[in-house]
Amino acid sequence: MINRVTQICLAAAMVLGQFMVQAHAADFMHVGGRTSQPVGHYEFCQRLPAECMPQKHARSPLKLTGSLWALINRINDEVNDEILPISDEELWGVPELWSFPGNFGDCEDFVLEKRRRLIAAGVPASQLLITVVRQSNGEGHAVLTISTDRGDLVLDNINPEILPWASTGYEFLKRQSSAHAGIWTEILDGRRTVLVQNVASTHSD
Repeated sequence: MINRVTQICLAAAMVLGQFMVQAHAADFMHVGGRTSQPVGHYEFCQRLPAECMPQKHARSPLKLTGSLWALINRINDEVNDEILPISDEELWGVPELWSFPGNFGDCEDFVLEKRRRLIAAGVPASQLLITVVRQSNGEGHAVLTISTDRGDLVLDNINPEILPWASTGYEFLKRQSSAHAGIWTEILDGRRTVLVQNVASTHSD
């Protein structure tokens, strides 16, 4: 039987083959100006200011190598498998509390743990960006974006498959600045107009 490591390596070869075509502008998120920091992240930064500091060195997007692909898949799988999803209301009795999780956590906690482990593995923090999206049902959600030379990839606790940002089906709203972990920037998701037009067309039928 093929073990998980072998599966990841085989998947890496297949996916990297697809990614090795010329990257296009649509593969990368377009960000606008500074926007509001999520309240939960602001409070997290007050408790752990070292997690929300300026980045000392601006970095280019990461080169998406086979080893990097295997690493992000392994950590994404580990965190998704180890943590049981549960709301902050159920766990802490409050509507929102961002924290590094133990055995339980909500979407932001999954993201924080994946980011922490990837940084510990040597991935630059400036390319690991907490990102806020809207699901098709209208609910907010958090994912981790990794900026690579093949485009922006998304690590998610709902969908275990790592996908290019535009293939997730989410509406992207804002994310951390690559220059400062405590500052957030708006995402100019050009697909919003199409989404709104499609909804309007559906309701007019």
